Amino acid sequence: MSSKGSVVLAYSGGLDTSCILVWLKEKGYEVIAYLANTGQKEDFQEPGAKTVFIEDVSREFVEEFIWPAFRSSTLYEDRCLLGTSLARPFIACKQVEVAQREGAKCVYQGTTGNGNDEVRFELTCYSLFKGRNDLMEYSKQRGIPIPATPKNPWSMDENLMHISYEAGILENPKNQAPPGLYTKTQDQAKAPNIPDILEIEFRKGVPVKVTNVKDIAGKHGVGTVIVENRFIGMKSRGIHGAPAGTILYHAHLDTKAFTVDPEVHKIKQSLGLKFTELVYTGFWLSGTALSVSLSATASPSPRSEWKGKCRCPYSRARCPY
Repeated sequence: MSSKGSVVLAYSGGLDTSCILVWLKEKGYEVIAYLANTGQKEDFQEPGAKTVFIEDVSREFVEEFIWPAFRSSTLYEDRCLLGTSLARPFIACKQVEVAQREGAKCVYQGTTGNGNDEVRFELTCYSLFKGRNDLMEYSKQRGIPIPATPKNPWSMDENLMHISYEAGILENPKNQAPPGLYTKTQDQAKAPNIPDILEIEFRKGVPVKVTNVKDIAGKHGVGTVIVENRFIGMKSRGIHGAPAGTILYHAHLDTKAFTVDPEVHKIKQSLGLKFTELVYTGFWLSGTALSVSLSATASPSPRSEWKGKCRCPYSRARCPY
C-alpha cells in the first residue's frame, strides 16, 4: 500500500491513542507520535510509529496555563478545578507545531468520547468504534499494549494540575471508587485525623513558596467525585483528584480576602466564572478568553500588587481555618 502521507498523533499510550495509531498505519499513513509531558507519571510502549517526539513542557504548562487559571479563580460548576481542559488546548498547540515543522498533512487524537475533548481536539477516529470494549478487543487482536482492561475499563488523564478517571463502571453514580483507583490521593476514610499545617506565600496572585503541598494534600485524601455537565449537553460522572491544586486554590481565595478590595473581588469573581466556562468548553485561544483573563488577573492599579502568606491546617480533606 502506498503511503497516504504523514500525520501527527497526540499520543498518550492509553487505549484510544494506541488503537488509533495502529488503525492509521493500517490505512496507509505514516504516523508521527507526539507525547507532551505535562507532569503525568507513566510509562508507555509505543507500538510502531514512524517517529516519536517526547517533550517535557511542564514549566511552560504551569506558567502559561495553570497560573492564569489560578489567578482567575477558575472553578467549574463551583466545585471542579480545571485540569484536562487546561492541558488539551496546550497539547493541541504543541501538536500543531510539530505538524508544521515535520510537514504533516493533518493531526489526529483520541479521547474517551464523553463530550468535551471532541470539541477541544476535534475528534476524528473514535466514531468508528461502538465503545471501549470494542477498542479493547481491537487492541487484543493486534497485540497493542494498553493500561485499560475489561476489569478496569476506565480512562485516566494526568498532568501537573490533576488526575481524572472516567468511563467504564465509573459512569454509574451507584458505583463507589474501586480500591486502589487513586494515585495522587488516598481514600478519605484512611486519612489521618491529626492535621498538617502548610504555609503558602503568594506574590502577584501566584504561589512562590510552599513545601510538600502535594504529599500532604494527598495524605489527607483531597479529591472529588462529580457529575459534570458536558459541553454537548450530556452529563458524565467522573472522579477528579487535584490535591495540590485544591489547597492552592483555597489558600489563594483566603489570601485575596485580606488583600483585595471587596468591590474589585466581586468583579474578578464574575470574570473568573466566565473564564472558567470559556476554558472548559475549549476556547482558551479565543479573543474573548484572552480579554477576560487579562481583566481577571490584572492588578487593581498599576502601582499595586497583592501578596501575603496563608497558613492552612489540613485534615481529612478539610481545611478548618
